Amino acid sequence: MKIDNFYIGKNSPVFIIAELSANHNGSLETAIETIKAAKRTGANAIKLQTYTADTMTIDVKSPDFMLSQGTIWDGKYLHDLYKEAYTPWEWHEQLFKVAKDEGLICFSSPFDPTAVEFLEGLHAPAYKVASFEITDIPLIELMASKGKPVIISTGIAGTEDIELALDACKRMGNENIALLKCTSSYPAPIEEANMVMVKDLAERYGVISGLSDHTLGSTVPVVATSFGAKIIEKHFILDKSIGGADASFSMDEKEFTAMVKAVREAEKAIGNVDYSLSEKQKKGRDFSRSIYVIKDIEAGETITEKNVRSIRPGFGLHPKYFNEILGKKAKDKLETGTRMDFSLLSDQ
Repeated sequence: MKIDNFYIGKNSPVFIIAELSANHNGSLETAIETIKAAKRTGANAIKLQTYTADTMTIDVKSPDFMLSQGTIWDGKYLHDLYKEAYTPWEWHEQLFKVAKDEGLICFSSPFDPTAVEFLEGLHAPAYKVASFEITDIPLIELMASKGKPVIISTGIAGTEDIELALDACKRMGNENIALLKCTSSYPAPIEEANMVMVKDLAERYGVISGLSDHTLGSTVPVVATSFGAKIIEKHFILDKSIGGADASFSMDEKEFTAMVKAVREAEKAIGNVDYSLSEKQKKGRDFSRSIYVIKDIEAGETITEKNVRSIRPGFGLHPKYFNEILGKKAKDKLETGTRMDFSLLSDQ
């Protein structure tokens, strides 16, 4: 999979996405500064959300449309929440340009067909399917039909939902698909992260897998990396004091920078399967054990457990030969501290 100029594959670095979401709090200036800050953190991409309150839902004040699922937004009506949180479409072109100027990849999550067509006009390099939209098969088909990578969050998905979404992409001739493990709680409890599923998603469905994270801190992204995540998305905010719908579970610049550093260090720590020794490891063998003379031995004297022993350092004879040299005789006098070697022993 290639998103803009970033290749994502088995041996590639993790593609780290800073999710802007509602963290502009209604200010274009804040949105622009947030993109610039995301670049400073080391993120590879900034992601927007493209919807309006009216493309997301309808303005009805009935129980069906009031949040009451134990979220941080309980008591609000859907239309009111989305009206507060949306990113104005007239900002998008400028935000895409700012991201490009900063050297960040910019793309978005569209929430209806008009958003997909709008983003096509901006040459969005990929599409993200939000967790709650995984059941909207016609919308996924439309995204996939554009021939660009499709990244799908699985926050509310069972296996049937995942398979239907994958089939929708493939019906459109698009197999550039990534699945992100996601826990759709805000913030998400770390004990529900189930990062082992990152590995399972990749193996079970033969796709790139990753993480869309709503937990607090960097632990889960680091664990995801160790399980093979190649995409990590995390909500990013310029300063939590600005508030907003997503502020409580978003990372600020200092936190996001620390997460990027931790993920990059985790990548280095994973490394490769390699039993050969580096030069440093070879040098470390100097501190291993080997056989040394521990008590002066006269010429012709027998080698015994009393005058030789396996000790540090490792310049002498390998300890595996210890029993083999017992009972042999010294050719010449051997002083305490002499490295034992077969050449010092008589054949008789």
